Amino acid sequence: MEETQFRIGDRVRVKEMYPDGHHRTTYFVKGKTGVVNRYFGKYENPENLAYGGDGLPLRELYWVEFDINDLWDHEAGKKQDKLYIEIYEHWLEPV
Repeated sequence: MEETQFRIGDRVRVKEMYPDGHHRTTYFVKGKTGVVNRYFGKYENPENLAYGGDGLPLRELYWVEFDINDLWDHEAGKKQDKLYIEIYEHWLEPV
């Protein structure tokens, strides 16, 4: 794996940013903590591409694993229930 800010197994928190316009990070994971499960590589930034930009600089993309019971106020699910979401590095911070 190439040198990245986060490695598989790292605990990360999704930043609570609410920019105007298009962004690829869903509201229900903002401020939540998960674990980096997979690294996909560098991709054009879809938040920039949505407005006709060139998608640069490239952004690191991760698969972040969340415990379902940490995301919503609901009847508890099974401990093994997980949600996996692709999240770009600029949305993540170390825990």
